[in-house]
Amino acid sequence: MQGQYLVLGSYLVICIIIVIVALHFIRRGITNRYRKQVKELEVAKNMVASTPVSLELSKVEPIIKNDKMEEKYNDWQEQFDDLREKKLAKIDDMLIDLDIYIDKRDYKTCLYRLAKAELEIYKARESADYLLDEIKEITLSEEKYRAIVIKLKTKYRELNKEFQDHKQMYDEMQEAIELQLENIERRFLDFEKVMEKNEYSEVVHIVKALDAMIDHISIVIKEVPDLLLMAKQIIPSRMKEIKELNDDMVKQEYPLDYLNIDYNLEESRKNIDHILDKIRVLNLEDCMFELKTMLEYFDSLFVDFEKERLSRKVYEETETDFSKKLAKTNKVVQEVYNQLDDIKSMYDLNDQDVETIHEVNKILVVINDDYKKLLAKVEAKSTPYSMLHKEIEELTVRLKQMEDDLDQALKSLGNMYDDEVRAREQLEEIQVFLKQCKEKMRGYKLPIITNNYFVQLSEANEAIEEVIKELERKPIVIKTLNTRVDTARDLVLKLYNTTNEMIKTAQLAEMAIVFGNRYRATYDEVDSGLSDAESLFFKGEYKQALDISIKAVSVVDENIYRKLLAIYDK
Repeated sequence: MQGQYLVLGSYLVICIIIVIVALHFIRRGITNRYRKQVKELEVAKNMVASTPVSLELSKVEPIIKNDKMEEKYNDWQEQFDDLREKKLAKIDDMLIDLDIYIDKRDYKTCLYRLAKAELEIYKARESADYLLDEIKEITLSEEKYRAIVIKLKTKYRELNKEFQDHKQMYDEMQEAIELQLENIERRFLDFEKVMEKNEYSEVVHIVKALDAMIDHISIVIKEVPDLLLMAKQIIPSRMKEIKELNDDMVKQEYPLDYLNIDYNLEESRKNIDHILDKIRVLNLEDCMFELKTMLEYFDSLFVDFEKERLSRKVYEETETDFSKKLAKTNKVVQEVYNQLDDIKSMYDLNDQDVETIHEVNKILVVINDDYKKLLAKVEAKSTPYSMLHKEIEELTVRLKQMEDDLDQALKSLGNMYDDEVRAREQLEEIQVFLKQCKEKMRGYKLPIITNNYFVQLSEANEAIEEVIKELERKPIVIKTLNTRVDTARDLVLKLYNTTNEMIKTAQLAEMAIVFGNRYRATYDEVDSGLSDAESLFFKGEYKQALDISIKAVSVVDENIYRKLLAIYDK
């Protein structure tokens, strides 16, 4: 038992020692971390202290030549002394305090003091940098602004040379431009005077003024020749062309009032005078834009003039064609409309056909009225041809649509008339056909005419009578008439076929009997068959008579039927 207690005690001591050692190393690590941060802050403080403010201030001393500069120098010196003697000293004290807190292991307070020291160093660095920039603005002014002015002088010389080389292009503006160039040169002299006195606060304003003046004169030298050319030559020439062309077209009776040419030309002259006044004082703002806008307007006028010429040509051609078509259509519609009652009495027109004719007439009346109004506009010379062109085209389209409707209506009426004419022609043909049937039947005197012939003849006659009745009826119902004609034609054709078949059969039977008579005395079978055939022939049974006679003669001549057909077809 004692041995076990001894082992447990040893383990406990070892664990305590490990904990103490671990705590020692943890504290040591925290302490080292804080000391490292303090060192970093001290380095940052030293960098602020090493800002070359003193060096820059020493550069200022030789160039102090006026009270204003001296005042600035003293103020900067005071700010630097305050930074060095107060702010940096305060930061030193804070860093010393941090070392004490670290030694005491007062990490909570140490953390707060570190943040505060870091903030103070940041403020000190900002103050030092700002102060240094202010001083450098003076110490580097001469070098910086001289470099800028050298570039400006180079640009000025190039602009002056450009002006001098093409001086004649600037016309009346030469004096104003030369005066502006002299002002720029005086500004260069002012720069030298200010730099000599080290009045660097004024240098900034002079350099900015020089930059603005040279930018302005560069625009002037670049744009004035073009502006003068446009304002004094191109646009006035264009205006003269517009005026002459307008007057010439007005003499040719073109209605151009809608373009307001005279008013716009007068306003353009005023605007050009205003622009020239602006150019004379070198105020070029919007001048180029306004002149280009005027040019675009005049160019558009030429397009409008050409459009009017083309529109007039197209209008006159279209109006001539339209006038002829309208007169022709008026005549056709008037004739149809005047004969409408007669047509209605002649044919059984449906309501849609009649309504179409009425509607066409109404539309035609409106088109005629609109055409008269159009001609009145032309006569009054109040409407441009570009609009008249569109109106006549619209009227043409409307007339074409109306003509299509009229054609449809006339086609319907025409079909009725054609059907009537065709029905009368077919009636004549049918009657001729029927007459031929009768004459053919009378021409070949059959002993007996079968009943089916007379039935078909009666049906054909009745059908023809129905056709005649339909043609005599007023108004004529075309659909019924066509049906009656088709029926009559079919029945007469049926009668015609029956007549031909009956006569052909009878003739062949008679020919077969005559042909077989020569063999009667020799062959009893032929004699007996022919006797039966003759009996049937005179009873009107022509087909049976033909069959029996062919059969009887076939005993002697097997090809008798083919021979008979060959003789008949001749």
